Amino acid sequence: MFDKVLIANRGEIALRVLRACKELGIATVAVHSTADSEAMHVKLADESVCIGPPPARESYLNIPSILAACEITGADAVHPGYGFLSENARFAEILAEHGVGFIGPKAEHIRLMGDKIEAKRTAKRLGIPVVPGSDGGVTSFEEAMRVGKEIGFPLLVKAAAGGGGRGMKVARDEASLGEALSSARSEAKAAFGDDAVYLERYLEKPRHIEIQVFGDGKGNAIHLGERDCSLQRRHQKVFEESPSPALNREMRGEIGEICAKAMRELKYSGAGTIEFLYENGEFFFIEMNTRIQVEHPVTEMITGLDLVSEQIRIASGASLSVTQDEVQFSGHAIECRVNAEDPLTFAPSPGNITYYFAPGGLGVRVDSAVYGGYRIPPTYDSLIGKLIVHGKTRTECMMRLRRALDEFVVDGVKTTLPLFRTLVRNADIQNGEYDIHWLERFLAEKT
Repeated sequence: MFDKVLIANRGEIALRVLRACKELGIATVAVHSTADSEAMHVKLADESVCIGPPPARESYLNIPSILAACEITGADAVHPGYGFLSENARFAEILAEHGVGFIGPKAEHIRLMGDKIEAKRTAKRLGIPVVPGSDGGVTSFEEAMRVGKEIGFPLLVKAAAGGGGRGMKVARDEASLGEALSSARSEAKAAFGDDAVYLERYLEKPRHIEIQVFGDGKGNAIHLGERDCSLQRRHQKVFEESPSPALNREMRGEIGEICAKAMRELKYSGAGTIEFLYENGEFFFIEMNTRIQVEHPVTEMITGLDLVSEQIRIASGASLSVTQDEVQFSGHAIECRVNAEDPLTFAPSPGNITYYFAPGGLGVRVDSAVYGGYRIPPTYDSLIGKLIVHGKTRTECMMRLRRALDEFVVDGVKTTLPLFRTLVRNADIQNGEYDIHWLERFLAEKT
């Protein structure tokens, strides 16, 4: 087991990793920008190191500064959380070159799954169902048109190095393909420094379902069920639940085993999430995230497993703590991402939190690093915290979530709490009848 872990992140995920380390008896190092000097994880860590000014590229993305912090403190491993450097293969390699462990997958797997075109090819080779589309990147309008005629319109143009909905455009017919192709390539170049794009069939009313997997790098891998992340705005998840209202036990077991088998073949190590679009009983691979997910607590609530501790154990050389047969699913869990944003326009609302009260009670969990008097900086994402609720049934879970949302108080900034209070009283949400476009349609009617 590691002796000291440096947490190369901020906010609630940094605090989540710190808590796991403390429960494992591992010393912690918090790195932070000057904007985060009063952050909760900085206050609670055994040691802290300032690694730069507020801009992420000068602090949380500054590999030399993070490496220096490892050397100064004697940290023997780094947990990258999610975002920032969590899926940077070169970062993992640099740490290894300096004798520091990376709490995540092998660099080769990060690099493989980070290239969306290669990830899709690999998924197909491993028996994971994929969306019909181009075999690789498309470099011209003529090539894109040939693909469109083969698989039909509408088409989704996607950045090969993309993520978070950037570099994605829909071409509903031949007339709109040229503009979608040009726009996606320009956006991809600006966001990722790479204008490579590929094409997929655009599904009209799919759900977004992802499978949580874990491997130990020794050929053993398991799945921990699915999460339904279909409530989204501009491809950003806002509400996740497990199990999905759209799947039954047989379907869950079948797609879960397909994913676990693929990870065994890859000899994948650590946490990973294989994401799908699901429509009319069929799964279509989107991408694989080679890190812990924002929504991992949903899986923890229905399995009773600590996914972050499992990451740390596996990275230290241990085998999986459970077999597939030992994984037990219990009840239903839902997560709401509470952001410092306008509840209708989603415009960021940074500023001082003047009063903060988190809900509690049976089956209620809040993962947050804010507190009364905390200032939400404008420099980073606007996540205040995640409200996660568990119940024996989906109905009980929804009622508990309604109660918890009514208890949650965050004053001083605008938040998305009013939106969630409305959503949990909506008949479609209560019945689990929604797709990835539902929320945007709902918001369009409100504004």
